[in-house]
Amino acid sequence: MGIVNVTPDSFSDGGALPDAAAAIARALELEAEGADILDIGGESTRPGAAPVPLEEELRRVLPVIEGLAGRTNARLSIDTRKAEVMQRAAAAGADVVNDVSAL
Repeated sequence: MGIVNVTPDSFSDGGALPDAAAAIARALELEAEGADILDIGGESTRPGAAPVPLEEELRRVLPVIEGLAGRTNARLSIDTRKAEVMQRAAAAGADVVNDVSAL
């Protein structure tokens, strides 16, 4: 699984992917390196992280999912705790939901 965080406060990559184009490019690199699932997240789950409003999370993740759908053989996973993000991500091409809150 390749992790693609499109959030400025991620503890795993420190906000290294500031926009959809960078995130898509990184996801394709991860697939080339062997990732068969690409996990896309728009809200940090690190301890103390500020909650991200729904519209902001959608703004972060949907362009990445839409940009990868049909361009990759990897399964696309949405990392979110919000039901609407799950639904919209699935409609955009996500195959799997990664919900740390077990909604």
